[in-house]
Amino acid sequence: MADVSTMTLEPSVPGTLVDGLRSFAGDHGGAKAVIEYVGRRGARIVLVGTDGAWGDQFAPSTDVARQACATAGVDIENAWERELIEQMRPSKDLWRSMGRRSLAR
Repeated sequence: MADVSTMTLEPSVPGTLVDGLRSFAGDHGGAKAVIEYVGRRGARIVLVGTDGAWGDQFAPSTDVARQACATAGVDIENAWERELIEQMRPSKDLWRSMGRRSLAR
């Protein structure tokens, strides 16, 4: 029988995920995150820097994503609020790449 004192309900958070979140926040004057469930793949953490830059990281689950953000000191928004969306500043390269994409039906 397993020793209950060694069992934990806390999700295992990869150090590289926490490091990536801290690095982004440090490079962009702080950051806020929105966590999106993406099915079997896990969760996408969309980061929006204070300077308007944005990026993302993937976690194996929403629980791991929330724990990683808490460990990295990144605030989590419950949803895409207007103020957060208006803060985002997509780069010219992103606009160019989106313009080249065609939607499949």
